[in-house]
Amino acid sequence: MIQRVRLVLLLTSLMWIMHGCATDPTEGYSTETIYPTTVGSIAIPIFDNPTFYRGLEFDLTDALVKEVQTHTPYKITTQSKADSVLTGQIRHVELRQLSKSPLTGLTEEAIVRVTIDFQWRDLRTNKILVERRSFEGHGLFVPSAPTGEPIEIGQLSAIQLLVRDVVREMQAEW
Repeated sequence: MIQRVRLVLLLTSLMWIMHGCATDPTEGYSTETIYPTTVGSIAIPIFDNPTFYRGLEFDLTDALVKEVQTHTPYKITTQSKADSVLTGQIRHVELRQLSKSPLTGLTEEAIVRVTIDFQWRDLRTNKILVERRSFEGHGLFVPSAPTGEPIEIGQLSAIQLLVRDVVREMQAEW
């Protein structure tokens, strides 16, 4: 009797699973990739950085390469071998005080805002796949004692948020 109940539950579960999945993501749940399949490889050159915050372009590009490798099906390669290229520029970096000590007047919490422009282009057709302007990421840090975090903590937090959102923008439009 228990075997029969388990078999009925298993078959019912399989029926629901098969009924819920679709080959086309617009028709329901799908096991298909969420990224465009017309692209197989991507080049990511170092972003331009005309701001006074030096080194951000290297951290941003490195984090973006790792995020693409981790969360997309694309192979990272050189621009001469790639199907597509993701280029960008750091437009603005802003440091803003969120709170200050009532005793000393020194900053207790600060936020770093990094604004970028980026473009993902298919090199074979020269078609722009994704283009965004004034894309922002924010990172909080605490420069005051006893924590004494350097500004780089806020910058890296902002960069992590940015690269996660850039890779999300690369998903296929359904």
